Amino acid sequence: MESQGQQQEAMRAAEETGTDPAVILAAGSVALSWFFFYAKGDKEQGIFVGLWPPTILAFASYFEQTKMSDMVKRATGRDTLVGRVERMVQSRSE
Repeated sequence: MESQGQQQEAMRAAEETGTDPAVILAAGSVALSWFFFYAKGDKEQGIFVGLWPPTILAFASYFEQTKMSDMVKRATGRDTLVGRVERMVQSRSE
């Protein structure tokens, strides 16, 4: 069972995700893709623009993971190769 603090943190993260600029851009490009595909009849352009949302979200995820990784490194003070291996071994044993 999750503690009250973890539940509140999860709710806060979910609320922030909806207003993330990457999510807004991805949703906008889906709408633009539908416009090109159905309204204008340009199927190639619609498919091309339709490939943007996964790319946008992948970049946003990468940058978020990089930011979290940097925060963990600073918090633990183990940003050396040995520290990384220790963290990997520790996480597998838990």
